[in-house]
Amino acid sequence: MQLPLRGGGKVLYKQTKPVQMLCHCCFLLPYLCYFYHTGILTQLVSDDVMRPFGRTYIPDSYVTYLESGGSRVMPIRLTLTTAEYENIFWKINGLLLIGGAADLETSDFARVAKIFYKLALEANDAGDFFPIWGTCMGMQLLTVLVAGQNLLTNTTAENVALPLNLTADALTSRMFQNFPKRLLKALAEEPLTGNFHNYGLEVKTFQENQKLHGFFTPLSTNTAENGVHFVSTLEGKKYPFYGVQWHPEVNRFQWDRKLSFPHSPHAVQVSSLLAEFFVNEGRRSLHHFDNPEKEASSLIYMHKPVYTANFTSYEQAYFF
Repeated sequence: MQLPLRGGGKVLYKQTKPVQMLCHCCFLLPYLCYFYHTGILTQLVSDDVMRPFGRTYIPDSYVTYLESGGSRVMPIRLTLTTAEYENIFWKINGLLLIGGAADLETSDFARVAKIFYKLALEANDAGDFFPIWGTCMGMQLLTVLVAGQNLLTNTTAENVALPLNLTADALTSRMFQNFPKRLLKALAEEPLTGNFHNYGLEVKTFQENQKLHGFFTPLSTNTAENGVHFVSTLEGKKYPFYGVQWHPEVNRFQWDRKLSFPHSPHAVQVSSLLAEFFVNEGRRSLHHFDNPEKEASSLIYMHKPVYTANFTSYEQAYFF
């Protein structure tokens, strides 16, 4: 096992043997006693109705989605230094890039995501497991980071629930490995995935880009309103990086009657299993807080959500 060493502002790695110490409080390996934390990168406020509350936000649906899988949540602001982001990286067990609206090459959201993306690549290459999940714009940003350029095109699927056109690789994927066969069948036949996007990655573009098809395995595709065939689910070949162009969190935690939020039993089960899957990926990470007081003050629970259902599609949101 390789454990990270920090020195001179640079992350170094040294080969070590697995630690066999027992925790004096519960007689388990020490890392089994830790709480698990997923970082959520705050999103830039782009709607005028939300500006009075803060510059950035996190919809509560993403928070409760991760909590349902067994993780606590750490909000990550967009105004910190690179050194501060590196410090945060060693405390969280995974990163969620949420949907929203931001420039995927020049925004603070893209800049900070790139820092964590590079740290995660380096860590995983050194045997230090660290997963990243991108939802909707978060998935789009992952493709930009991997390709080194923005290759998105118009793939409008706005306010529509769709079944997934699962690829053959979906059946042997990590993401869907714990899905019962009947649920995979439902995922391919029933409208279980809520789509709220105008841009995406065309299948043809994915196939023609060596960086993308060398990095990711497509697990599903869909067809946009304009007839464009786009990639809707991605899984890293080597790295534990995952992307969905759709929104699994809305199936259980958003309720606007005007919007196509799937709430059928199968839709709820899809959401539940994916939340558990990603949090379980994070359980493989040994990153943790060393200070309980610092840990408590860094989490989302130090903030109060604002009721936003009367002017957004979110029931509640955290503002920063």
